[in-house]
Amino acid sequence: HSISFLKQKTFLLFAISSVAVMSVDLGSEWMKVAIVKPGVPMEIALNKESRRKTSVAVCLKENERLFGDGALGVSVKNPKFVYRHLQSLLGKKHDNPQVAVYQKRFPEHHLVTDASRGTVLFSNSEEMQYSPEELLGMVLNYSRGLAQDFAEQPIKDAVITVPAFFNQAERRAVLQAAQMAGVKVLQLINDNMAVALNYGSYIPVLSLQNIMFYDMGSGSTTATIVTYQTVKTKESGSQPQLQIRGLGFDRSLGGFEMELRLQDHLATLFNEQKKTKKDVRENHRAMAKLLKEAQRLKTVLSANAEYMAQVEGLLDDMDFKAKVTRVEFETLCADLFERVPGPVQEALSSAEMSLDEIEQVILVGGSTRVPKVQEVLLKAVGKEELGKNLNADEAAAMGAVYKAAALSKAFKVQPFLVIEATVFPIQVEFTREVEEDGSRSLKHKKRILFQRMTSYPMRKVITFNCYTDDFAFHINYGDLSFLGQEDLSVFGSLNLTTVQLSGVGSSFQKHTGAESKGIKAHFNMDESGMLLLDRVISFDLSELGNTISSLFGGGSSEPNANVTEPVQVTLDSLLLNTSSWLSNSLCLSPIVSESRMRRLQDLTDRDLEKQEREKTLNSLEAFLFETQDKMYQEEYQAVVLEEEKEAIMAKLSQVSAWLDEDGYSASTKELQEKLQDLRKLCKAMFFRVEERRKWPGHLATLESTLNSSSFFLRSAKLEPEDDRIFTDVELKTLEKVINETTTWKNNTVAEQEKSSPTERPVLLSKEIESKWALLDREVNYLLNKAKFAKPKPKVNNSTTSESSSSKANSSKMEEKGAEVPQEEPPIKEPTGQNTDSPSQSQPTDKTASTGMSVIGSLP
Repeated sequence: HSISFLKQKTFLLFAISSVAVMSVDLGSEWMKVAIVKPGVPMEIALNKESRRKTSVAVCLKENERLFGDGALGVSVKNPKFVYRHLQSLLGKKHDNPQVAVYQKRFPEHHLVTDASRGTVLFSNSEEMQYSPEELLGMVLNYSRGLAQDFAEQPIKDAVITVPAFFNQAERRAVLQAAQMAGVKVLQLINDNMAVALNYGSYIPVLSLQNIMFYDMGSGSTTATIVTYQTVKTKESGSQPQLQIRGLGFDRSLGGFEMELRLQDHLATLFNEQKKTKKDVRENHRAMAKLLKEAQRLKTVLSANAEYMAQVEGLLDDMDFKAKVTRVEFETLCADLFERVPGPVQEALSSAEMSLDEIEQVILVGGSTRVPKVQEVLLKAVGKEELGKNLNADEAAAMGAVYKAAALSKAFKVQPFLVIEATVFPIQVEFTREVEEDGSRSLKHKKRILFQRMTSYPMRKVITFNCYTDDFAFHINYGDLSFLGQEDLSVFGSLNLTTVQLSGVGSSFQKHTGAESKGIKAHFNMDESGMLLLDRVISFDLSELGNTISSLFGGGSSEPNANVTEPVQVTLDSLLLNTSSWLSNSLCLSPIVSESRMRRLQDLTDRDLEKQEREKTLNSLEAFLFETQDKMYQEEYQAVVLEEEKEAIMAKLSQVSAWLDEDGYSASTKELQEKLQDLRKLCKAMFFRVEERRKWPGHLATLESTLNSSSFFLRSAKLEPEDDRIFTDVELKTLEKVINETTTWKNNTVAEQEKSSPTERPVLLSKEIESKWALLDREVNYLLNKAKFAKPKPKVNNSTTSESSSSKANSSKMEEKGAEVPQEEPPIKEPTGQNTDSPSQSQPTDKTASTGMSVIGSLP
């Protein structure tokens, strides 16, 4: 509903160039890709299986990559080569509890520590070690390919969704994955903001209203309170606005955990059947099969009370079959359903609102389709019903692509004001010496940068007044007591970084005559929720250049926010303008080494080479099959001599035999050469058949053009000499063309009838086309002249008396109250195609010929 409505909204976007942009709704299990380009409104890009969503999975096996459904197919046979659910590992140190949870869920993978960063690597061998960012980069590069195929043009700019609860480390990891994928990130947008923007773009924002979006996906659950209202701005007058007011989340509550419960239940049932002595849980391949069946089972039980789960050849060639009921499913996940109201209460608390102030609770995310989730949620919010008028799967992707269009210079979009909210507070901490009661001591100070639920984007300045020498300050997360113990354990270090300022003393010595206004550090929370340190200034004269900007920017040197090493900042060093970090985020950063970039590029090149080979192989196979079939068709047999037919058939058989024996291991170049040789051999035959197919239609068109041109010529000659528009030369020119064309047609057709069908045709379709085109040009030239010609004035002695009589009659009729007949408008002469003749130039007016005026057009 939302997609179709968005297409109809006139305020959405107008294309001003031919550049397309995309969005990626990057979920933990699935991604949706959307594009917008001139002439095509916002639309979900279909993948190669014509599906609207694609699994966030990549298979790496023997230097071969598969994505989406292809990767999932391998996961059942060789799960250790398939990497998925990468979102939970982004920005995590190896000792993070979330890593242990991932290892338990996917025991087929071997996770090791990245020695240089302390983060996680998937390791199959010394040569095959990949970070989660690299693997996600491959997925993003694949999503870009899907978008480009769907848009039929190159795409580089994208808006990518991230969970609203992602911290600085996790956001930076997504940016680095995009960097490796060659995707220019216009903005990271929180998925709840994307959903709210999608909803707000098709509802009339007339008065203030509060909406709660309850989003349960595969990996997590989020409840968001959004306020919609119309506000007045100096620049554009009244505009719609949405503001995030409250947020609550559960990082691990989602459909995937329910599927894992079902997987374990199915494993128990299989072991109880005792079809084999082995424990199915110890076989990775068998457990992968059970997980796939559990995913299907969860979906089926949402609509049915019971279902028969079954897997063929689960273990030791033993089939598995067992009935599972919805009641059993709900019992297995009872503790999960108890957590459903949690995010709602957290969102209300952070917004300082009550449920009475919420007008509607709208469901988002695929896992909200589970009946028990809806039942528990409905009871928790106390509403009559839950809102289901939003596309639960695609709302975020469509909202993100709307934002992409707004950020791109290629489209003009009516503004929709959005105000985000900071989830995790950030503060600056430092220690300075103070004097109390005659003694000096060190005192720890804290300055709040961004409170919880503070609006952003926003800039803040922290002033250090009492320092005249080198000092350091720490940038930390603030009070996180609102988080549960589990969330705190996976959050990571509370210290973002430590900034060490040097050269402060020498700066004060250099500017002894200047008045000190303290040392000012300028911070910025940008639209992507990334914290930046723009600049550090002392005396309002010089700037403390810094390297912390790179740590807070998109191309940071460390993908993890858990940075505790001090960053050296030297006075008067070069300052980078980090406010433009989005455009700089594609620059290589130290952790994204050249070798890793080359490895990803090599894999991409190999994929392209493989696709080209498969395309050539398919073309060769199709040519062989189709041409062998054509050789028995009557129209082809009629145009080839027996010896030519035998030569073609022999070559087809030879290549077909080669293909069966060696062709499937041949290189792309060899396949292309074989295909080119066959096309060259059959070219003359195909040409003769194609020409014979075109003759009837082409000759009929030429005959029709000759008839209409002759009729036009006769009509023009019958015009009285005083009314004639065309000169004798013009009419004779047209007559000459008609006669020459008629003679050429008759002679060429007769000559063609005498020639053999196995010879090159004398009558050629392109020559027929040129003949009727010449006739069209000559006739259209004359029609255009007639259209602009002014009638010759006629001198008539009775004109004055007739006019006087007419006026007198009209006057009498008016006196009697009779209606005066109006003069009829002149009848317009018919006009033809407005095309200039190359031999007789005449200015034309295409707008006038159609009777329309073009006010504006969209590409």
